[in-house]
Amino acid sequence: MQSMVLSVDDEEDVTHLVRFHLLKAGYQVQTASCGREALKLIQEQRPDLILLDLMLPDIDGLGLCEILRRDTTTAAIPIIILSAWATSDARNVGLELGALDYLTKPFSPKVLVERVRRLLDLRLPSPTMPQ
Repeated sequence: MQSMVLSVDDEEDVTHLVRFHLLKAGYQVQTASCGREALKLIQEQRPDLILLDLMLPDIDGLGLCEILRRDTTTAAIPIIILSAWATSDARNVGLELGALDYLTKPFSPKVLVERVRRLLDLRLPSPTMPQ
């Protein structure tokens, strides 16, 4: 079964780039252009991983990250922040609020796919050792 990634970004060109490379890598991809739309999709479809921009038109990415981490049904979903904010303060706040990774725009599609794959692989149960 393919893992589902939700990309939350209000920049259409970023959304298309993310979607193209993740589909090519074998993932299902849903997109949302604002925080409220993302929350609705997350409740309905429970993605396996979320790519989250910080600058959104309604609920900013940090607020959305905090909402997701407080809810027991969404707290374990891995979040990668994908933002133009390249400051260490933004990175630190994002990671303190529960994001597991932080990529700055512009980003390498190859690096994005590798980081998505790594986080999703960490979620898979380990095969049991034969006895």
